[in-house]
Amino acid sequence: MLSHTEAHPLKTKQITMDEAARYFSDGMSLMVGGFGGVGAPPGLVQLILDQEIKDITMISNDTGFPWIGPGKLITEKRVTSLIASHIGSNPEAGKQMHEGTLAVEFVPQGTLAEQIRAGGMGLGGVLVDVGLGTVVETGKEKVRLKEKEYMIAPALTADVSIVYACKADTYGNLMFDKSARNTNPLVAMAGTITIAEVDEIVPVGTLDPECIVTSGVFVDYIVQSKGVDWKWVWELKQGT
Repeated sequence: MLSHTEAHPLKTKQITMDEAARYFSDGMSLMVGGFGGVGAPPGLVQLILDQEIKDITMISNDTGFPWIGPGKLITEKRVTSLIASHIGSNPEAGKQMHEGTLAVEFVPQGTLAEQIRAGGMGLGGVLVDVGLGTVVETGKEKVRLKEKEYMIAPALTADVSIVYACKADTYGNLMFDKSARNTNPLVAMAGTITIAEVDEIVPVGTLDPECIVTSGVFVDYIVQSKGVDWKWVWELKQGT
C-alpha cells in the first residue's frame, strides 16, 4: 500500500479506478460509508472484489444486504474482522459469525459514529456509559469523571476509507445526496487514505461553499462513478 509520500503529486485529486486499485491490499483495514447499502461506493467495493483483496478488517455502520453495499465483501468472504452496529440485514454475515470465520464486534450506532469522528479529529477516544453493568463492559477501560463512571471507547481509523458523494470539485470538496450522506462525512475524516467515488466532478470554485459538507482537506483521491440506481436498490431490499 502506498503512503502519501510515495504517491506522486497531482494537479487534481481525480484518478482512474485502475489507479485507485494500488491503495488496496490484503490485510488492510477498510472503513466504508453508507447505511443499509445506500451511500456506499459501489464502484470501489466492486474494485476491491475484482482485485481479489482478502483478510480485510472492515469498519462500517452495517453489512448492507448480501449483494448491496459492503455486504458484497462479506458474501464473497473477503472480510475476516468486522466492527459494525448491526448485521441483521445480511444473513451471510450472521452465518459466517456463527461458523467462526468472521469476527464481529458490535458497537451501538451512536457510539460507533462518535468513535469514527474521534478518529478523524485526532482524539484518543470518547467516554460512554451505554452498556455499563452489562456484558458490554467486559474488558473495557473505565474512568471516573465528576463522580460518574464511563467506559473508554477508543477512536477508530482505517488504512483506507471509501465514501460516496453526488458531487465534488477536483480538490475533493464533497456534496451528498440527501440521506445518502449518512456516515460518509465521518468516514471520510478517519482514513489514512480517503477515496471518494463521485457522480459528478466539477472544477474548483464552481461549488457553492454553503453546500459543501466534507472539505477536500480530508479527501486524498476522487474517482468517477458509473452511478447506481437507488430505486433498484430499494426494490431489491424490499424483495420486489
